Amino acid sequence: MSDLSFVSLRGNRAHNTVLRPDFELYFEASKNVYHAIDNPEGTFPLNVADNKLNWDKLREKLQFISATKEIPEWVSGYTSGLGHETFRIVMADFLSTFLAHHPLDFKNIGIAAGATAVIELSALILADAGDVAVFPAPSYPVYSRDINNKAGLERYDLITHHQIDDSNHGAILSIEHLEMAKKDIELQGKNFRLLILTNPDNPTGSIYSLEQLETIADWCIERNIHFIVNEIYGLVTVDTENPSIAADYSNHDKFFSILPIIHKKNSPYVHQWYALSKDLGISGMRVGMVYSLNQIFLNAFNNLNLPHMVSNHTQWLMENVLADHDFMRDFLDMQQLCLTKGYITVVNTLKKWSIPFVPSHGSLFIWADFSKFLNEDSVVAETFFWEKLYQNTGILLTPGLGFGHTKRGMFRIVYTCFDQQALEVAMKRLDCYLITLSSRT
Repeated sequence: MSDLSFVSLRGNRAHNTVLRPDFELYFEASKNVYHAIDNPEGTFPLNVADNKLNWDKLREKLQFISATKEIPEWVSGYTSGLGHETFRIVMADFLSTFLAHHPLDFKNIGIAAGATAVIELSALILADAGDVAVFPAPSYPVYSRDINNKAGLERYDLITHHQIDDSNHGAILSIEHLEMAKKDIELQGKNFRLLILTNPDNPTGSIYSLEQLETIADWCIERNIHFIVNEIYGLVTVDTENPSIAADYSNHDKFFSILPIIHKKNSPYVHQWYALSKDLGISGMRVGMVYSLNQIFLNAFNNLNLPHMVSNHTQWLMENVLADHDFMRDFLDMQQLCLTKGYITVVNTLKKWSIPFVPSHGSLFIWADFSKFLNEDSVVAETFFWEKLYQNTGILLTPGLGFGHTKRGMFRIVYTCFDQQALEVAMKRLDCYLITLSSRT
């Protein structure tokens, strides 16, 4: 059916705008996923940020809560558009203990149905249609849709480097880069309104230092630019001091949250995004949040959030999980062990083939340079390699298209989608395929 006159211009635009270029193959691959016994020839979709490392442990906890605790009266009724107060109190305490290491006030938290809803609402409230949001490249492709579909913001990919080796020593972003972007945006007659960082970064796994975060915050505050740090991967960090990978790092800096800086600067222009999707591996439960001292922003968030509210039952369940700090400490410790082990498995294969990659401090990803396997330096060649890899091995990576990076042949590998045994099978398939490619040259 080609006649689209029966929907709005927005509907037409949504009909013709693909969320991300790898989703069609992802859903195909998801119907035939590898299983050691039931489907040993199955596929390995390593392109979507799923964290399945500790789901069995968390599921057991959720089932225990459901079986032993009485559901409170408030679960069946309406609650604040910012989230139920008891859940926000528990969330503030959890983040204070595990992420910020700094006292937090639940009154500065707004809860919405996943990170996507939080990002979309923030874009609607903090900027006007046509304003520009700046992202250091490479950066998560779907940000483009999150800020544009309803809010109408434009994405600006700030190129800080071309070769992957340039990012081996941590996240790259300087005041010089920001000044350059601001000048370029203003020459186009546009308004630089938001600066958005992901920390740890998606896709590189790099982290920003405390000094970087403070310097950038000051620069943004002075220019009335909203500075937002997405810390959705804040608690999935790699043990960089593990002997198998320690030599890959020029430093072993630890993740530092923007949350203490928010309080230190006490500015309406500095905010944090967070969600339980990746750190706890529950993307499907849709729990996202924003932390801000900007009460006008939070009031607007409250008034606009009705279509995006998190189920009260989900808030109650996660309130019980997050309040149990002993459980969460064990969960996160186990997660780092599994995360680091899987990371080592993948980078060992990359090292065998001298495939450059960014040494990751955190997140669920490895950003790797497969350009030497392309027959030419082009998007077409990148797509050809991506599709052939999937067709021959069942391994589906995230292609570089949409990340805003200038180099072709870059791919994101999600290594938390499968358990250790399955991941080793996937890497064996990748190794065998690269052998066949090498034998042809």
